[in-house]
Amino acid sequence: MVEVFKTNVQAPAQADEIIAILQFHFPQTKINFDLQDCDRILRVEGHCAAEKIVHLVTANGFSCAVLE
Repeated sequence: MVEVFKTNVQAPAQADEIIAILQFHFPQTKINFDLQDCDRILRVEGHCAAEKIVHLVTANGFSCAVLE
């Protein structure tokens, strides 16, 4: 399963920090950002809970919403 999220993450260092946090909580997933996209896309491939991802990203100071 692939979940796609719209974020406001701007810098590669910020993306790396969020990826590290998410990998800790979801170690069996593949996670990446597309910071070139206007929606600053976060993709999570594997078994995960979209609500928890939104919570973890927003708890670290960024906006995050499931992109439908």
